[in-house]
Amino acid sequence: MPYVLGLDSSTQSCSSIVIDTDTQSVVAEAAVNFGESLPQYKAPSGFIPGGTGGEVHSDPLMWLDALERLLGDLKVKCDLSKVTAISGAGQQHGSVYLNAGWLNCINNLDTTESLSTQIAPCLTRATSPIWMDSSTSAECREIGEAIGSDSIVCSKSGSIAIERFTGPQIRRFYKTSPEAYSRTARIHLVSSFLCSILCGADAAIDTGDGAGMNLLNIHDWKWDTDLLEATAPELIKRLPKVAQGSTTAGEISDYFVQKYGFASKTPITIFTGDNPSSLVGMGASKPGKLVVSLGTSDTFFAAMPAVVADPQGCGHVFGNPAGGSMSLQCFVNGSLAREEVKDKFGYDWGQFTAAFSKTPAGNDDKIMVPFFRPEISPRVDLEAPILKGADAFESWQDADAAIRACVEGQFINMKLRTNWMQLKPEVIYLTGGASKNDAIAQVAADVFQAKVQRLAVSGSVALGASLRAANHSLGLDLDEMERQFCKPESNSTIEPKAPPDAYNSASKVIEGLLG
Repeated sequence: MPYVLGLDSSTQSCSSIVIDTDTQSVVAEAAVNFGESLPQYKAPSGFIPGGTGGEVHSDPLMWLDALERLLGDLKVKCDLSKVTAISGAGQQHGSVYLNAGWLNCINNLDTTESLSTQIAPCLTRATSPIWMDSSTSAECREIGEAIGSDSIVCSKSGSIAIERFTGPQIRRFYKTSPEAYSRTARIHLVSSFLCSILCGADAAIDTGDGAGMNLLNIHDWKWDTDLLEATAPELIKRLPKVAQGSTTAGEISDYFVQKYGFASKTPITIFTGDNPSSLVGMGASKPGKLVVSLGTSDTFFAAMPAVVADPQGCGHVFGNPAGGSMSLQCFVNGSLAREEVKDKFGYDWGQFTAAFSKTPAGNDDKIMVPFFRPEISPRVDLEAPILKGADAFESWQDADAAIRACVEGQFINMKLRTNWMQLKPEVIYLTGGASKNDAIAQVAADVFQAKVQRLAVSGSVALGASLRAANHSLGLDLDEMERQFCKPESNSTIEPKAPPDAYNSASKVIEGLLG
């Protein structure tokens, strides 16, 4: 019974899953919430509150204490000596800054002391900027100007320079703390930092997480010289190597063998970012399957058939840890926009859902650009929706039509903004709270002309890590494991009902309104 361990160090917690690949079952799960379990770090939501100028940082030592507590809990739940393969993922974009003593330290970890105590002297930056940080607008502009334009940055790295991305964060560190930058011998992402700790060796950065830095060239998956030079001096010396997701980072360190009972020489597959790992954990590692998460913001991600960047600079391209590339695009006006329309008419969610049965697909050409706040896909500074149609509709007097127009407008915009990915969807996996609503799911199926399924998957990041480890280290077929561990909910499939041309007119109108 070969066990496989998947780890996930996210914004608010560190979690894990152990699967048995013979019985295709989950053996154990564990999680450590940073705020609840480690109050000494004063990070109730996983980050240090009160940052100025858009700064949002976390303490990397907190991540290490959480990892140790997690493995301690897991050791009680299952026999870790039966684990035959390990991989993991970390929140994307976060970075850790280490001095020249780093390698010697992780090569000689002492089981009588905690990881955090031993790693603390290696840090040249006490805290780590994470994906929520927005303090680097000036650095983003500087990188774009140095390269020539935002579009060139995007064509090289798969994204325009983004505040939360690691390259602009590194540049800000170099500018504000040049002495500390000069003492920095290695800069790791959260994923490669934790992978290095587990291996007791300097792990590479995988293409999935590395592409979220504005430093990696997506066409050859190597560090881009121009981007490095535009970011900070002698940066290449401070970065690990880049490797594909199908790479063995090393074998588990003796520290974890002795302290937690892992078998010696257990192989560790290179870690990746949380979004790329979730792609695998949702069973969508191959082109043809889309994942749409309906939350506060709606998120669209998918494996791509070819490497291509968004010419509008709104979407992102990352390496696919299962091979090739993947895309990700966020839409700010997600569930909050749906809720705004519902509340505007004093409806409850039952009345909201009933509106779809009273209105036809295409909504009789009553169309809405449903942006209640500035949007990033596309970049539009609207503060209120744009309505086009009958007078009563435009004056917000047709509640049912407005509800349908909001949801149709969201999915039409999503389809328009993701056409650059050159996808041919066979199935859309819906997740998030609104995915449970059949009426919303039906609109998604109709707009994309693809069947929609809801997945019965929780903890997709850790699950994706375990599936990757089993595939790479044990040689198990990834497609087969995805079929077994990433099954859709029973009776959840929704087929398109609207004709293929139902939204042609609305798509042209929305495209025209958004320029």
